[in-house]
Amino acid sequence: MKKILSLFLVLLMAVSLVPMAAAEGVVNVFNWEDYISEDALKMFEEETGIKVNYMRFTTNEDMMVQVRTSTGAFDVVFPSDYTVERMIAEDLLEPINFDNVPNAQHTAQWLQNPSYDPQNQYSVPYMWGTVGILYDTTRVNGSIDSWSVLFGEEYKGEVFMLDSIRDTMGLALKYLGYSMNTRDPAALQAATDLLIKQKQDGIVKAYQVDETKDKMIAGEAILGVVWSGDAQYAINLNENLAYAVPKEGSNVWVDAMVIPKTARNKENAEKFIDFMSRPDIAQMNCEYIEYSSPNTAAIELMGEEYTNNPNLNPPQEVIDTCEFFNDINDFLPIYNTLWAQVKNAK
Repeated sequence: MKKILSLFLVLLMAVSLVPMAAAEGVVNVFNWEDYISEDALKMFEEETGIKVNYMRFTTNEDMMVQVRTSTGAFDVVFPSDYTVERMIAEDLLEPINFDNVPNAQHTAQWLQNPSYDPQNQYSVPYMWGTVGILYDTTRVNGSIDSWSVLFGEEYKGEVFMLDSIRDTMGLALKYLGYSMNTRDPAALQAATDLLIKQKQDGIVKAYQVDETKDKMIAGEAILGVVWSGDAQYAINLNENLAYAVPKEGSNVWVDAMVIPKTARNKENAEKFIDFMSRPDIAQMNCEYIEYSSPNTAAIELMGEEYTNNPNLNPPQEVIDTCEFFNDINDFLPIYNTLWAQVKNAK
């Protein structure tokens, strides 16, 4: 009887262990395509017993539609900086209890209390980067250190531009000496005219996004406007390529982790954000994605290979020339009208 009772207790304990892990529940994560290490997700599940339901989006705008209309569907979302600003304004975010996210302490000082989340209540930075020019060192003449190379005759038909309103309008504004966030009609029209002339002069080979890095690797153009992570990816596969943030300045962007107000698993969401901010996990994701890490402890783990790479770790004087994009949702019809003029120019 004792043996039977002991066996029963052992079986009962074994069965109870499974519900304990399952009882931890789930966390519903909404992130960009190919923007996290699968190993990191597996480690989180193994260490916490929390199942990750992982969903993907391709643009901030698509993500916003889903968050607004799919109540309770997401616990952690990865919006870009200006979208965080918009989500705060629309009261879509839940404040984070940072007592439950101790690894947020590793966030670099310059990314604490950012303009898009000035009270540092709603977001934890995940990755950041810049916009600049990827170029073929064997086919350029002289240094590539200014946006001006995109608008002259020298590289006619050899320039890939970003098919992105904010990035392309923004670099034109910077080149002309304006803020990327200006709403001044004269400045915006000057940038539009510059981009129209660039297109009419035959300088632009194509407007595209993800394709640029692979086409630059293949040598299909001399210059391409890209995000820094795409630049590093391309450089790793073609030693003739290099990347520069022009001296006039550019956009510095951040993708952050936030919790929607309608999240059903806030505690698990905070565990997930804390886990992704853990130095070894932040290192894992940085090395997988090849964008810049906001996590100072992760940077220490990566050492000189990271810190000596100006594409991933640009000096502060470069960062100081750059701007975050501000939310322009209320001004977007103006931008759309101007961008249509550029894209439709003959």
